[in-house]
Amino acid sequence: MFHTTLIIADREVAAGGAGTFDRIDPVTGDVATRAAAASVEDALQAADAAAAAFPTWSETPPGERRRLLLKAADLLESKADDFAAAVVTETGSPAHWSHFNVGLAADMIREAASLTTHITGEVIPSDRPGTTAMAIRVPAGVVLSIAPWNAPIILGVRALAAPLACGNTIVFKASEKCPRTHALIVDAFRAAGLPAGTVNLVSNAPEDAARIVESLIAHPKVRRINFTGATRVGRIIAGTAARYLKPVLLELGGKAPLIVLDDADIDEAVNAAAFGAFANAGQICMSTEKLILDNKIAGAFLDKFAAKASALPAGDPRGHVVLGSCITSEAAHRVGDLIRDAVGKGAKVLCGGPSDNAIMNATIVDGVTDQMELYHQESFGPVVSIIHVDGDDEAVRVANDTEYGLSAAVYSKDIGRALKVARRVESGICHINGPTVHDEAQMPFGGVKSSGYGRFGGKAAIDEFTEMRWITIQTEPMQYPF
Repeated sequence: MFHTTLIIADREVAAGGAGTFDRIDPVTGDVATRAAAASVEDALQAADAAAAAFPTWSETPPGERRRLLLKAADLLESKADDFAAAVVTETGSPAHWSHFNVGLAADMIREAASLTTHITGEVIPSDRPGTTAMAIRVPAGVVLSIAPWNAPIILGVRALAAPLACGNTIVFKASEKCPRTHALIVDAFRAAGLPAGTVNLVSNAPEDAARIVESLIAHPKVRRINFTGATRVGRIIAGTAARYLKPVLLELGGKAPLIVLDDADIDEAVNAAAFGAFANAGQICMSTEKLILDNKIAGAFLDKFAAKASALPAGDPRGHVVLGSCITSEAAHRVGDLIRDAVGKGAKVLCGGPSDNAIMNATIVDGVTDQMELYHQESFGPVVSIIHVDGDDEAVRVANDTEYGLSAAVYSKDIGRALKVARRVESGICHINGPTVHDEAQMPFGGVKSSGYGRFGGKAAIDEFTEMRWITIQTEPMQYPF
């Protein structure tokens, strides 16, 4: 068992009243981490510390911010084994998932470091004689960053890196399901030498989350909020932020469709579908949830797909497996309920199926229709729905028949045809002849509809985490009407 503290103004401190909560290993049932359970007062102290650090960090030259961020990326990579140990015990994911997270997260920090000299503005022609007018971007202030457990290092780092590059300071609210993992991220930034209070860590007991988050949103020095997580929670955060007139970047749930047209390369599409549906046991916002097959190729596709999925080993993440556990046994049971509902309404399980514990085998459910909950709800588990269609128009209709719109994919040997389909799919991201699960540090990442709004990644993040100001310089006497 590991112990974590709050980190406020670069000091490791216990929560007020010495409160703690336990994160349970979803496979063994043992206590993985005992974490500090912050009070509202603790959270406000973290925001105060970030506000106190803001003048120093916001005025730090871009080259120095870049240097410190690059150092943090190296330090993050050096903690790969520590991250793996934390991810395995806290989330039930295999170590290879943690190592992938560390690699991409380090790239995200380096990409953010490259942005420090790209936070630019423009000179705008003025109609007033002797006036030079400029639009410039400046740091927003304190950013509240809230990250989830499913890709804990990638999404934790993503919540911090671009805001820091833009000159903001951070209150990082760790996920209750991976407090140690998120604390390790903050350790890397602290060790890099960022000024005290630039990044502050708050962890809280699950039952206190709503009060902690609202108190931080309400804090007068918090100027931006970014949240990655469930759409249900995102709606609450967006509503709270709206009451305080604070911008929020939301990356929420998904129901990613993968469309396989009748001229697709079947083998390539099978490999992409297996990766997209079952990486990290389907617990990725971009996971392939709706596999939309043209009837002309459905039979050949499903024979190969079911064989591949059936061969994917699932089990204790400490072993050599592809699929570790779901985040909790309750999460696996919820996925099982969706499968049972679909079967009861006429669908057929081709492989896998419900589980009585947190570990589920890769599951394919064929013949899913819009009368089934599995068609509509984000499963966030190792199950994929097979939906049969005739032609491109029906494929697009089924792909768009969801409240979500994060990631999507289209498979076809005819790129022009695939591009026409991709343009009609309602999603923030769409890949042609690639899996729905794909992320790169420099890309504008985000969704539409109930998958949220705003974009992480690359230059798009500059707009999210800076304020635009209009500044004029008058070089000639002005004429006034009185």
